[in-house]
Amino acid sequence: MRALLFLLAVFAAVAASAADLLEPEQAFRFSAREAHGAAEVRFAIADGYYLYRDRLRFEATGNVQLGKPELPAAIPHKDEFFGDMPIYRNELTIRVPLRGDGAYELKVVSQGCADAGVCYVPMESHARLVAAGAATSEPTLSLYASDTDIARLLQGNFALVLGGFLVLGLLLAFTPCMLPMIPILSGIIAGEGSRLTKSRALALSLIYVLSMALTYALAGIGAAYAGSLIATYLQNVWVLGAFALIFVLLAASMFGLYELGLPGFVHQRLYASQEQLRGGRIASVAAMGVFSAVIVSPCVSAPLAGTLLQISRTGDVVLGGAALFALATGMGLPLIVVGVSEGALLPKAGPWMVVVRKLFGVLLLGVALWIVSPVIPALLEALAWAALASGAGAYLLRHGRLGKLAGAVALLVGALLIVVALMGERAAQTATAWVRVSSTAELDQKLRSAGRPAMLDFYADWCVSCKEMEKFTLADARVRKALGNVLLLQADVTAANAADRELLKRFSLFGPPGIIFFDAAGREIPGLRVIGNQPPERFLKTLAAATRD
Repeated sequence: MRALLFLLAVFAAVAASAADLLEPEQAFRFSAREAHGAAEVRFAIADGYYLYRDRLRFEATGNVQLGKPELPAAIPHKDEFFGDMPIYRNELTIRVPLRGDGAYELKVVSQGCADAGVCYVPMESHARLVAAGAATSEPTLSLYASDTDIARLLQGNFALVLGGFLVLGLLLAFTPCMLPMIPILSGIIAGEGSRLTKSRALALSLIYVLSMALTYALAGIGAAYAGSLIATYLQNVWVLGAFALIFVLLAASMFGLYELGLPGFVHQRLYASQEQLRGGRIASVAAMGVFSAVIVSPCVSAPLAGTLLQISRTGDVVLGGAALFALATGMGLPLIVVGVSEGALLPKAGPWMVVVRKLFGVLLLGVALWIVSPVIPALLEALAWAALASGAGAYLLRHGRLGKLAGAVALLVGALLIVVALMGERAAQTATAWVRVSSTAELDQKLRSAGRPAMLDFYADWCVSCKEMEKFTLADARVRKALGNVLLLQADVTAANAADRELLKRFSLFGPPGIIFFDAAGREIPGLRVIGNQPPERFLKTLAAATRD
């Protein structure tokens, strides 16, 4: 019966007045490439056409064995001839894992239709590829793994994946992206004053970290489907300024300029028992955890990028979301230790508590400055940090011998920051000589005419890891020497416009930082992507592999 229906569909296609229909090779443009232990198959599907998910077949001849294709989530579709048949539109990318090495021929069978009601006969597409023997090696659990390696790790045992991502999160906790979290949580703990106990500090820390982890996971799932991180749309002067103002107001409360509290009758209800946390306090701490996950630390790491890549390919929200939650929980574990330590060590009352609260007020001002730093000039940022350090130093000079020592150090730091700010122009002259690209067409043109290896760097003004990579790794003399014969391309995606999103989507990236290497023919070198910051020693090894003849 199905065969009869299929024949009817074919006859209908022939009989229809379809002079304007595209040839199948034009309606479903096929391409394939080797992608580090897999064949990556792409279909560019013309508007008004679609491919059936369940009609895709993959075969290979040669010394390779294909694994299970990683099909992305499809669109539900009720077909006139075949019933419920999920479909793909616009663009389709499929990763087919493989084992083996040497040259092989990949055969892909597909079938699609036009919205006009005409279905094509099954189409065979062929590609000659070469599988590298190194591609069969197992991916390793590392902060320096590529996003594709991390995506492959997510195909393993569920419990081992979660444990591995918890460890990766713990390692990420000691990166600069997590630094602003410490004064935020410290301010929350210090704000408890005489109510503070170890158990209360633990409860507040857990609420903050778990709300941050849940937001991180949900935002990641949303990014996997939207194609870009939510944080990229929030990095503008108005949004960042509003959130910075929140931390300025919190700091002002720490300085005693006003008392941050609820009306008396509400306060008595919420804090009737000092040993318990009530709804209002839980909500405020949880909200700060949400802000921290989305605004304060919009950093992209290899584990995050790889997980988003796997979710977008397979639609496995449960595994991807659980991995992201485990990753964020690992990042928050040191924060819990900090919170509990403060609960045990901070004074509950007395003159020292006043000094401690004001110290955390200075730290919260630092968080506010950190938030707006991507949207203010570098000179103004450096002067603002100098003013903050000098102000803290002047205050500490009035508080005993230890305070005077700390104040003198802070004033010295402020003076050094002013010197650094004034020398900023000289430092800019030695910055990396990037060739900017702003579209996929411009990138292709640069790669075609390069005639040498190329490196494409994805950058944004709000990307902390990008600036860290530029300042400490790319400025290293050894790295500069190794980059001497490499074309240095940079895509500045700060604006997050349509062209920026298209560039990121082409390489299955969800945001900066990301570095892609190309050979002299303009083809991406598989397995060498750099996601997040790499120290000079590690990056030199990556460069050696990318520039090897």
